[in-house]
Amino acid sequence: MDVQGDEETGKGSVQSSGKLSSLRLNSPLMQVGLIGLVCFCCPGMFNALSGMGGGGQVDPTAANNANTALYTTFTVFGILGGGIYNILGPRATLVCGCSTYILYAGSFLYYNHYQHQAFAITAGAFLGIGAGLLWAAQGAIMTSYPPHDRKGTYISVFWSIFNMGGVIGGLIPFILNYHRKEATSVNDGTYIGFMAFMTVGTIISQAIMHPSRVIRDDGTRCTNIMYSSVCVEIVEVLKLFRNWKMRLLVPASLASNFFYSYQFNNVNAALFNLRTRGLNNVFYWGAQMIGSVFIGYIMDFSFKSRRMRGLVGIGVVGLLGTAIWGGGLAKQLDYSRHDELKIKLDFKDGSDFAGPFVLYFSYGLLDAMFQSMVYWVIGALADDSEILSRYNGFYKGVQSAGGAVAWQVDANGMPFLNQLIVNWVLTTISYPLLAVLVFLAVKDDNKAEEGTSKELALPSAIHASTDDANGGLGKPT
Repeated sequence: MDVQGDEETGKGSVQSSGKLSSLRLNSPLMQVGLIGLVCFCCPGMFNALSGMGGGGQVDPTAANNANTALYTTFTVFGILGGGIYNILGPRATLVCGCSTYILYAGSFLYYNHYQHQAFAITAGAFLGIGAGLLWAAQGAIMTSYPPHDRKGTYISVFWSIFNMGGVIGGLIPFILNYHRKEATSVNDGTYIGFMAFMTVGTIISQAIMHPSRVIRDDGTRCTNIMYSSVCVEIVEVLKLFRNWKMRLLVPASLASNFFYSYQFNNVNAALFNLRTRGLNNVFYWGAQMIGSVFIGYIMDFSFKSRRMRGLVGIGVVGLLGTAIWGGGLAKQLDYSRHDELKIKLDFKDGSDFAGPFVLYFSYGLLDAMFQSMVYWVIGALADDSEILSRYNGFYKGVQSAGGAVAWQVDANGMPFLNQLIVNWVLTTISYPLLAVLVFLAVKDDNKAEEGTSKELALPSAIHASTDDANGGLGKPT
């Protein structure tokens, strides 16, 4: 691998006549915005589809089994995804990942007509592979491209754009099924709409640049590594399982997707009718935009000390999470899996609708704050795309293992109350372990981070910026 710079100090000096504009294709802000648009169109629409409960079907069995297959393969390819990203680069990795989302939405269009689970389960398994690739690339871009003291802000920018996909995706079933108050499954147009957005996202992914071609506003490159190799990545991925930092992340990783099956199937689908489920998702994903901005501000601006900001952010999310899960427990005691809800809540039901709606909105708020907090912690552990792609891949892999278990737990009929308690316990265990990780591993001085040795000296940052914008540098991935 080609590493440039001062080999003794491990640093590259920056030679720039002034600060560069953020409005460049090869700027971190533009690249984070573009990956946000990709995730708006692909995972964002997938979230809207899943958020309706049962993939928009009255019987959640097919969706539960498809999601189990999805998260099983996602577990493997989430962990491997960072290494694959380092070998293939972002464009090839993302086009492979994004295309599987289209297949998954199409499988439910097929299911709408033939009621055969095999296609949906197979598509779910392929989506797990693709999602592992996409989220490894996304994690590397979102946590390594920004300057070290603004990672929380960039994470909130990404999370807001990404979750706008869930908002728009929630409007699709709400509008297309508005007059189908008693319908049991969404119409074909809903799935076709999701597929159209996912196709656009696949196309946009080709505007993502290799990290070696991305230049921060101060003139430094995000990394000067042009490529990796299979042998290197196998060794580095295996080392992650011995890394004490990754071990402390395991409970938070398991928890961060575990609650989706409960929230989507056992709250949204169990309590509300079809059209209201779509409307609820508009606000669930909208709440995520609010939550990501709020926690991003705390993690970047609340205190001068970066370590203190991390500890305060974890404390805030912990307190809010305890309150929200406590509210969920109060509601859950009112109904169970064995209750036959023949008349489900509609958004026009006034006060009966308001309480459960606020709870579901709060779950969305907590999801964004929890995951943004974890991403901030990961981003604070290193400052190089190559390292962070592996860290994020490990996070997504373990996260997906939790998701695979959660969807199958629901498919096998675990009581709603038990699922809530498991989710609450998993998230609660995460907070002190994340605090220990921040205290021991997050430094207030950026020079102490891993990966800073790979910043590249630029003879003329502005000239390089212009060259990159024209596609003249680096590996064409």
